[in-house]
Order: sequence, then C-alpha cells, then structure tokens
Amino acid sequence: MPNPSISKPEQKVHLYQIFTRLFGNTNSTNQPWGTIEQNGVGKFSDISDTALASIRELGMTHIWYTGVPHHAVIRDYSEYGIRNDHPAVVKGRAGSPYAVKDYYSVNPDLADEPAQRNQEFKQLIERTHKAGLKVVIDIVPNHVARQYQGLNNPEGVTDFGAEDDTSLEYSRENSFYYIPEQAFELPDVPTHLAPLGGEDHPRLKQPYHEYPAKWTGNGARAAKPSADDWYETVKVNYGVRPDGSKDFPELPECYRHKNYAEHAKFWDGKDVPSSWRKFRDIAMYWLEQGVDGFRYDMAEMVPVEFWSFLNASIKLNNPDALLVAEVYQPHLYRDYIQFGKMDALYDKVDLYDTLKAIIQGREGTESISRIQTEFSDIEPHMLHFLDNHDEQRIPCAEFAGSAEAALPAMVVSATISNAPTMLYFGQELGETGEEHAGFGQPTRTSIFDYIGVPSHQRWMNNGAFDGGQSTEQELTLRRFYQNLMRFVQRSPAMSGSRLLLDIQRDERHGELRHKLYGYWRENRGDAALVLVNFDAHQASSEPITIPAEAIKALGLIDGTYSLSCALNPKVTTELSVENGSGKVDIALNPLASHIFQLMATER
Repeated sequence: MPNPSISKPEQKVHLYQIFTRLFGNTNSTNQPWGTIEQNGVGKFSDISDTALASIRELGMTHIWYTGVPHHAVIRDYSEYGIRNDHPAVVKGRAGSPYAVKDYYSVNPDLADEPAQRNQEFKQLIERTHKAGLKVVIDIVPNHVARQYQGLNNPEGVTDFGAEDDTSLEYSRENSFYYIPEQAFELPDVPTHLAPLGGEDHPRLKQPYHEYPAKWTGNGARAAKPSADDWYETVKVNYGVRPDGSKDFPELPECYRHKNYAEHAKFWDGKDVPSSWRKFRDIAMYWLEQGVDGFRYDMAEMVPVEFWSFLNASIKLNNPDALLVAEVYQPHLYRDYIQFGKMDALYDKVDLYDTLKAIIQGREGTESISRIQTEFSDIEPHMLHFLDNHDEQRIPCAEFAGSAEAALPAMVVSATISNAPTMLYFGQELGETGEEHAGFGQPTRTSIFDYIGVPSHQRWMNNGAFDGGQSTEQELTLRRFYQNLMRFVQRSPAMSGSRLLLDIQRDERHGELRHKLYGYWRENRGDAALVLVNFDAHQASSEPITIPAEAIKALGLIDGTYSLSCALNPKVTTELSVENGSGKVDIALNPLASHIFQLMATER
C-alpha cells in the first residue's frame, strides 16, 4: 500500500479541457440542429501525436477529455446492440455529456469503428501518456440518463436501477427515487428547445414512457418536471432519505484532517448504499484502463461521506490520481476538500466571478486580496479558470468583449498561488462561441450539438496543429498563453510564497489604483514580480512602491536591480532599493500584463 505520509515534489497542475466531440471536427457548415453528416464530429483518432504535442508545448500537464462516457444520443447505433434513446429526453442533436447511459462504455460517436470504441479510447490514453500528459475523464455521480443500459459491465456488476423496488419512493438499496403509481410526463419546453428543433423524427411518433416516474436529476420530485429541470436525467440515491436524513454512517469531526488511508480504514467493513459501491467499481474500472483522474460533476449534490469513501479508495489504488470537483457553495469548500478528500474544487465562486466583475468594471482589484485571505488555508486546492464548457467564451460581449481584455486576469489566475490552472480548448486562440448550434445558444460553445469551433479549426489546420490557417491575432494570443503557462511550470518562484504590494492604498494612482494589482512570488532566492492593469483605456505612469516588508523578505539590500519581463523580453525596467524600500518606475499601459524576473544582483 502507498504511504500517504510521504510527501513528493509537486508539479503545478495545468489542466487542458477538450470537448472531445468537437476537438477534431474540421467541418465548418455549422447548421443549427445539424446532423453528423451535415456538421461533422471529432473522433478519438483526430487527437493525434501531433495534437498532443502541441498541447504539451502549451505548458499543460493533464487533459480533461470531456464527454467520453457513453451518454444518451440521437444517432441510431442499434446494430451494435445499443438501445435507441427517445429524442424527447435527449438535449440537442448530439446529446448532453452529463446524461450518461453506460459508464463502462464510451460515446460511439467518437470512434471510427463504434464496435471498437473502448479500444480506440484506450489507444488515446496511451498516446496521451506517450506525450507526457495525464488523462482525466468525467464521472457524473448525481444523475444518469433516463434510459440507462450497460453493455460492457464487468462480471457481477448490474445496471443502475436493475434491482430497484419501484413500488417505494425510497429504499437505501434502490439506485433511484420513485413517484409510485404516477407516470412520467414530459415538461412543456419552449418552441426553440423542442426535441431536434421541431423535426418530425420517426422516434417521436411513439411517446416516451416511464412508469413509475423517477425524481429528476436536479432533485425535482414532480412526475412532470419543468423545462428548467434536468428532465433528461434521473437523480441517483446515495442513502439520503426524502426528508434529508442520512441512512449511512457519518464521519466524525476528527476525520477532517486525516489522510486518505485513515478514511479508507474508517469505511472498511461498513455497510454502505449500493450506489456507493457501483460508483467505486466504475472508478476502479477506468483507473485500470489507464485514466489518471476524474472531474466530478455537481459534486455538492452528493453527500460528502460518499466522497470520503470513493476518493480514499481511488487514492489507495493511485495516490497521484487527480480528483477535481464542481462545487459552487463556498461554505462547503472545506468539507469537500478535508472530508471529501478532493484535490481541487472549481474556484468559480469567488475568484472567477470576481475576475469577471473586475474586467466588466463592477468590482475593484482589492476583492482579489480579500478572496486570497479568506481561502488562504485551502487556496492550493482551488482550480482557477476563466473559461470552460459551462461559461461564456471570454471574447463575447457578455463577458470581456475581446480575448485581450482578459489577459491581466489570466496572468493573475495562473500566478497568484500554487493552485491548479485550467484552460478550455480554443481559449488560447480567442474563441468567441458565436454559433447558433441548436439546443446550445451563442456565447458558449455548445455541448449538446454537432458544431465546429472556428478558431480551433484554423489552428488545427487539417491535422497539422501548427496554426497554418490562424490569424495573426490568434497566433499572438496563443504565444502569450504558451509563454505564461510554460513560465509558471519552470519558475521556482511560482511554487513559493506571495508578497502583496497593496497598490490599492497608493493615492498617487487615483481611481486607477482599483484596476491595478501586483505581488511578488518568491522561493529560495528566486523571485518574480507580477504587475497588471485591468483598465482597457488608461495607463498608470506612477512608480510602483515595493514595501519594506517585501524587500526584507526578498533579502534585497539597497541598490538597483534589473528586471526583465518573462512574457515579453523586450520590456525591461529596474527596481531601486533605498533605505530598505523599493520602487519600480514603469508605465503600466492599458491591459498591461507583466511578470518581471530579477536578472542581476545589486550594482
């Protein structure tokens, strides 16, 4: 058994999210509600050695292949033994990746030969490892597709719901919650979100039948959910009774800071609900296939005790597995990290939301310091990002208005701490997500439809992955991201402590001071100074003061020190230290993003 008390040098995690269905698609038709034949689809095989090398060169360490588990789809794969899904409970033409119908198989859309889909994904895992990258896939624990069908179950594994007593609303051993003696009714959806955009599909001629009705994925208990409910899914039962009480052992408070081996020992021999064991089996299966970690969808909707059970089991198998959870309630963060043994949680609330508000002029940079102080004890576990499949694309008018307007935020997001950083494919090229895809609406790249991603397609250049069709603006942006992410990977300072400059209190900067931000990162004599200006129009001409506490912590004596920008070597300046205090005389132009390194000793 691995020894959890042995610490190892940690590489800063850089997670690159790929929406697998879209990544390799070269088709640019982009017809709303288009079929595979009309709009095309990416395959596992499109993610070639060349593609993976370009991601590694970007400074990434892990790839999150989004949408890999077999989810409900419209396309007919019945010749492979796959039961057709009813279009009324499938969102979009391609289906939601978060309505999984078979956890032991992968999406047949992604395979060149659907009968060999699992083998083709295994080959992609091997290619990814060969490129020096690790593989993360989704587990969606809170809900599954309404029509679950396992075709590749290991011996002894039964499907979710296969052994349920459907006459009961709740039983601890049931996979689902039921609404006895009531049939499921489809919600009334807006016309523009009608199944397949209103197409007269032959499978729609026969009404969808489910009896008795099950609770909907988001916990809605009506036999007829609303259009805003996750009606294409059903909620998984983890032994939480309908009144909210727990039908399983609870972790004592003393386990908050115990390691995963001690958590595993706590659960050893305890009787837990069947859904817990089912998801443990799923995780173990994919670890055996070579997967290096999991991203857990809506983890906060599942009891934290389950995460202790599952993640301790995973860590005993692979201590280096990366476990990332989607949690949006800050008051739960510590529970899911400390009790749930998560490696990282989404830092949407607060950091993402705050950076977005600063870009849009609704908040000042002092809010960043507040967040870093408030979550200082768990900051290394907060996953930083500015883009993902759920969020609006950065350049759209509803977010930043341009890719360049978010570069100061990207520098802060990547450098402010030792926390992992995530990029969403196309972000580094300024993807706008403007397409009217069908069920998916503009500003977000659709996860429900077959669609192209124009900026990524230009970078992909028919498989060369060299930017041969990219615009100069796209290439410049990608170089910025590459310089940033690679610098963070190789700089010792980026794994050290942070020394804030507190620019916001310097009245000389006027109102602009609320748009400026800066700090040192320092580690055993290696130091880097981060200075950014979030303002898109106004420059700062006043010198930046380096307080005496920072100068002392950096071990600097009076003198002049050369500074060179790691993101643009043409930008240089000097740090002057006099009587123990410092000053950097530099104009911070609109949207300036600098990481200065100390290049010379005192002179």
